[in-house]
Amino acid sequence: MTIRRYPSALTLAACCFTVALGLTAGTAAEASSHREAPAILSAPQVDGTDFYMFRSYEPGREGFVTLIANYNPLQDPYGGPNYFPLDGDAAYDIHISNDGDAVEDLTFRFRFVQESKDISLPVGEPGSVEDVPVPLINVGPFGPFFGNGAANASRRYRVLVLRGPADAPTSTSTAVNGASGGGLFGMPLDNIGTKSIPNYERYSEGLIRPIQIPGCAGEGRVFAGQRKESFAVNLGEVFDLVNLNPVGPTDGERSDTADKNITSLILELPIDCLTGGNGDVIAGWTTSRLPRTRTLGSVDSGTRLGDPSGDFVQVSRLANPLVNEVVIGLPDKNRFNGSQPKDDGQFLKYVTNPTLPELLEALFGVTAPNLFPRQDLVQIFLTGIPGLNEDGSVGEMMRLNTAIAPTPRDQQESLGVLGGDLAGFPNGRRPGDDTVDIALRAVMGVLLDETAAPAGQLPYTDGAAQNAGQFLNRFPYLTTPMPGSPN
Repeated sequence: MTIRRYPSALTLAACCFTVALGLTAGTAAEASSHREAPAILSAPQVDGTDFYMFRSYEPGREGFVTLIANYNPLQDPYGGPNYFPLDGDAAYDIHISNDGDAVEDLTFRFRFVQESKDISLPVGEPGSVEDVPVPLINVGPFGPFFGNGAANASRRYRVLVLRGPADAPTSTSTAVNGASGGGLFGMPLDNIGTKSIPNYERYSEGLIRPIQIPGCAGEGRVFAGQRKESFAVNLGEVFDLVNLNPVGPTDGERSDTADKNITSLILELPIDCLTGGNGDVIAGWTTSRLPRTRTLGSVDSGTRLGDPSGDFVQVSRLANPLVNEVVIGLPDKNRFNGSQPKDDGQFLKYVTNPTLPELLEALFGVTAPNLFPRQDLVQIFLTGIPGLNEDGSVGEMMRLNTAIAPTPRDQQESLGVLGGDLAGFPNGRRPGDDTVDIALRAVMGVLLDETAAPAGQLPYTDGAAQNAGQFLNRFPYLTTPMPGSPN
């Protein structure tokens, strides 16, 4: 059994990428990394769901890289009265390795706080009036046209910049808000509904701020807040033993996440800030950490149930989509979430001997590829693709060749490199890259000879369309979240 040969190194990189994609992305078994491991089910606020890393394709911003880390999955827009604040005790990290050793050189650590304004209303008969705190997060409309006086809570965050390994940084500094000169950034409340926040798009995007990273020239942009869920997948039918037509129309199903929201940390920085002069290829991933100990206090002690102490413990990790869902076996899912890319040799068997093709063979009667060990997948999954984004490191990370120009939104190919668009997945990942369809086709051997993959040329799909046209052509790229009350 042989891998099909291609006429150019560029095409070979594209095809090899797709095979890797099939393994890194697995199948469409879940929204990209939502609720993917047993332990993270009890801590949705720190559950990392999707990670994007791409050269900015907003016109005039091509010299920047955009990083997006999504957390807190499957938010129902009507989830009041408290909605979906992030965990004030947690550390939300975006890691960048730029010297080919699978160890972070830069970490951007987001820390959040939500504060109640304790708005009260006078209630009672004259002479016996009581000031009574209201039970809602707002007492009237607010936003760009009404001010924020009616909002009963405020959210803020700061961004710490760690250089060197995150567990033992050589330096720690605080990013500067280019608008205020301080270290704090404002964060919008979630999209309560159209009566409370009549123009949520203008309200939320008014909190996009310039950001200055100590040690970096130039100024980037940052936004943290609720967005419409950016990952499209036919969840229900896929979970039900892939109860769909896997070779039907690519847009024949409604995405089960179409009415959900997510919380996004979105950072746009100059390319040179991220590469650090070490070459064009950077590798990135996102993690979240919680204090090792939380002592449970009384339930009337404020917004938290416990007091944190001790060091941080990593509880979520994400780079390429779908890895922990459908590549890593059930016994190792928690371990993967707590691991670091440099130690990924412990998960090698999941790459060399993937189980997903065998499951699809049992479900549909198609013939799974038989090429073991899958050294092609090892090369692409763990090292980057020669001629595209190889960086000399070994570890499961998202790699981006920053020397490849971004593709304008209206010209982007949703199948990324597989479709001939070298600025797309797995050379980084853009919101419109349809990683589910790419994964289904790749894992069944679209890049292999028919002797090795008899069913590899079928146009597999989950039917939930994903394309660049569903997203903004400007920062923050992800669209306005669904309102809790649309009318």
